[in-house]
Amino acid sequence: MADVIKKHDAEEDDLYTKDGTLDIKKQPANKKETGNWKACRYILGNECCERLAYYGMSTNLVNYLKERFNQGNAAAAKSVNTWSGTCYLTPLLGAFLADSYLGRYWTIASFSSIYVIGMTLLTFSAIVPGLKPSCEAGKCHPTSGQTAACYISLYLIALGTGGIKPCVSSFGADQFDDNDETERKKKSSFFNWFYFSINIGALIASSVLVWIQMNVGWGWGFGVPAVAMVIAIIFFFIGSRWYRLQLPGGSPLTRICQVIVAASRKLKVQVPENESLLYETTDAESNIIGSRKLEHTNKLKCLDKAAVATESDSGKGLPNPWRLCTVTQVEELKSFIRLLPVWASLIAFATVYSQMNTMFVLQGNTMDQRIGPHFKIPSASLSLFDTLSVIFWAPVYDRIIVPYARKFTGNERGFTQLQRIGIGLVISIISMIVAGILEVVRLDIVRKNNYYDLETIPLSIFWQVPQYFLVGAAEVFTNIGQMEFFYGEAPDAMRSLCSALSLTTNALGNYVSSLLVTIVTDVTTRNGSLGWIPDNMNRGHLDYFYWLLTILSLLNFLVYLWIAKRYTYKKVAGNAQ
Repeated sequence: MADVIKKHDAEEDDLYTKDGTLDIKKQPANKKETGNWKACRYILGNECCERLAYYGMSTNLVNYLKERFNQGNAAAAKSVNTWSGTCYLTPLLGAFLADSYLGRYWTIASFSSIYVIGMTLLTFSAIVPGLKPSCEAGKCHPTSGQTAACYISLYLIALGTGGIKPCVSSFGADQFDDNDETERKKKSSFFNWFYFSINIGALIASSVLVWIQMNVGWGWGFGVPAVAMVIAIIFFFIGSRWYRLQLPGGSPLTRICQVIVAASRKLKVQVPENESLLYETTDAESNIIGSRKLEHTNKLKCLDKAAVATESDSGKGLPNPWRLCTVTQVEELKSFIRLLPVWASLIAFATVYSQMNTMFVLQGNTMDQRIGPHFKIPSASLSLFDTLSVIFWAPVYDRIIVPYARKFTGNERGFTQLQRIGIGLVISIISMIVAGILEVVRLDIVRKNNYYDLETIPLSIFWQVPQYFLVGAAEVFTNIGQMEFFYGEAPDAMRSLCSALSLTTNALGNYVSSLLVTIVTDVTTRNGSLGWIPDNMNRGHLDYFYWLLTILSLLNFLVYLWIAKRYTYKKVAGNAQ
């Protein structure tokens, strides 16, 4: 009889997830009925449509601002970089709400509505008389109100995407139980296919939608992405019955502050050599909702003071968390701090990546865009080769490179996450070198043939393909590796926040790019010089800007190697992972 009861308990144990996830009805998540790929197909479909909407609107934005709002090359590039940067800062707000109060599911659902409002307003600003700038003889005359309407719509989109970006990849990864070895292996593949779905959306955006914007009109060019965003929301809600939901664990910022305050109060307290004397709950689960216990680590020992129990901490009931914290809470902060150097070293990569929507487009505007006698490819559409590169390399990495590398490294992922990121950084440096060489060749043709005042020179725009293809390959290694690294190394109850932290590298990359453009323009236009990035690119030196980025990226890579070599991976208590 006892054996029957034990067998029944084991079957019950295997029936539900062990990571604390619930289904949409707030019941323990059934392994067979929820999660895994049956839930992820809706998340991947949602992400594909949402990215189609985002890239369909943003890929050609620099040309829209030049054409409709009379912004010069440098001004349009700065406007796009600043807006793009904001799109990667607002995830901090979305992540905080997801981890603290709403959970990832409801955060995505809530912010999607703001996103749709922004996309709709942007479409109206391109077609509705009064909101649309009046144009005649190829010259537009935007009013301050029309400019404001455009920017309000753009920053509503930035706010909307802030609730989606940090949550959707983590939400997808939540569909796989870390405590189940089979499901844990699938999680690594999920990040590859997640990025693959992003780029399917980007492929349609950078080819079809950019062509529509340049040849049919901005109304249709922005209207189609708005419809795509509505479809994305529909996809998301259809899959609700199959989702696994992680409970929000309360404010991670409050827990961080509690550790700092508790440790500060005990500056003179000695940390015991025996780590078992540090305070931790006796329960199997941690006292943080939705989080597993973390093993103690010996680095940043000054923070361990927060988990040292003193006479003043003893009393009836639970201890005051502002005076005594658990080992898991202390290790949560340590994990977050360990991520920061890696995070900082990825800003240079984001700066290189941001050139695709600015300098690569401006460079392409000066080149021969004809395909045959009647068709011209918009320069912004060349980013489809970056997308094709990702679509090629993502499955190749997952199906060929990982199994092959696994034979030599013994790592179930093929490479460690930090090794994968490092390979991408090297490829990004090569992409800048290739872009710089092309610009040297282009300017040499201009000088030899006195093409200074030609709008486009007889050099095919398809010579830009290698630099786009290399950036795409770098993405598969660095961006996917970064996504997986920040999810895997984040404490369970801080995963949205750490995903948002990862995304802020893109924000800072755009801001650094804007700052570099501002400094370079200021320094190189002194004494009446045209500078490196004038409105007439044939009289500038964009190649010097590419060389500057190459040098900065190389120096950054050396710093990254030093950081990666000293990084200590997170350890979950009772888990061999």
